[in-house]
Amino acid sequence: MFETFEETLNWIHGRKVFGMKPGLKRMEWMLERLDFPNKKIKAIHVAGTNGKGSTVTFLRNMLQANGQVVGTYTSPYIELFNERISVNGEPISDKQIIRLANIVYPLACELEETELDGPSEFEIITMMMFVYFGEGHADVVIIEVGLGGLLDSTNVITPIVSAITTIGLDHMKILGETVPEIAFQKAGIIKPGVPVVTGKIPKEALEVIEAHANEKGSKVYFFGKDFTATKWQTLPTWGEQFTFEDEAIYLNQLQIGMLGKHQIENATVAIETLRIYSEKTGLVLNHEDTRRGLKQSFWPGRMEKVNDKPLMILDGAHNEPAIRRLVETIKLDFNQQEVYLIFAVLQDKAIGNMVSLLTELPNIHLILTSFDFPRAATIDELKGYAGLGVTIKEHWQEALRDTVNEMDESDVILITGSLYFISEVRQFLTKPNNG
Repeated sequence: MFETFEETLNWIHGRKVFGMKPGLKRMEWMLERLDFPNKKIKAIHVAGTNGKGSTVTFLRNMLQANGQVVGTYTSPYIELFNERISVNGEPISDKQIIRLANIVYPLACELEETELDGPSEFEIITMMMFVYFGEGHADVVIIEVGLGGLLDSTNVITPIVSAITTIGLDHMKILGETVPEIAFQKAGIIKPGVPVVTGKIPKEALEVIEAHANEKGSKVYFFGKDFTATKWQTLPTWGEQFTFEDEAIYLNQLQIGMLGKHQIENATVAIETLRIYSEKTGLVLNHEDTRRGLKQSFWPGRMEKVNDKPLMILDGAHNEPAIRRLVETIKLDFNQQEVYLIFAVLQDKAIGNMVSLLTELPNIHLILTSFDFPRAATIDELKGYAGLGVTIKEHWQEALRDTVNEMDESDVILITGSLYFISEVRQFLTKPNNG
């Protein structure tokens, strides 16, 4: 049993060596022995290739502004491990992490002796989350899918409403080689009779989702059809403004503090999901409180401005679909400026495609680098992309220092790529006497 936070984390992270283990049998085995805490919570389930974290944040803030105590389960963490399990945006304490791990540890040991084999790191953390929220620490819990949906460890809940934010090519070795195959995995979170909200999703993926929902008798609310975002404009201060409309409500001049058209799409998915949740549960929404919650929403590492002079932005564009949206945002908001883009990514991503998309922009100075993470693309792996418009720097700290010395006052530094990379940079920049 664990007595310190350090030894608790060492055990949890030590499960990484067992890799990912898709499937729900281990989760079901452990949940049964703890009297199914997953059945004791009111949940909203959020899946998607990108946009999950932002959508969860918008939902959490709007629910909280409407008087709810809101639990969230997200990954990966940006600053603290504990933030993966949070209440009203506050990570649970080290003491709670130790307590929850000590509940799950005996089950993990017992499970290890069965034909199912021991749980993965993600299964352990997910179990800790279910135990905690099953104890009644929140009115509603927003649960972010870890990977895919159908076989994800979180897919043992029957939520009030589900949301699928986006679908694109990522984690293809696990989820499938085509958009419809990946859509099939995401659609796996749809439960019988449970409504599902979809974001901006390709037609071929929507067809898969709709077919799956019809089989389950679940109503689908489509972005652009059942609910819309119009009158969109970028705010001169920072963020976006838009008007939301569906069959029941009309909210004009809504504001969000996150930059990019994709964040408007995430926000509209969150609003529609909130509306359906409120109808299903009887929660009375105050539109002004909803506006306030939306405007106050903040998610670190998503087009996050960390410095004004020079303008420095962090954005976790960690896969090809996210890079496409980043390119769109740069074209719209920074087309008159030189952008120095420091980029580090994981080995299993479509690095060549991502680099090609970025180098198409005429105002981009692309610097490829690496960071301290086992699956990070190494400098040797990145050297093949050096050339016209692309610089290689062994250490991101060196890349950042050289960029600051080289750039003009009107230029922009955009640090992007893996969320693990963004976490490392953010922790460095927010320390006293750094940045």
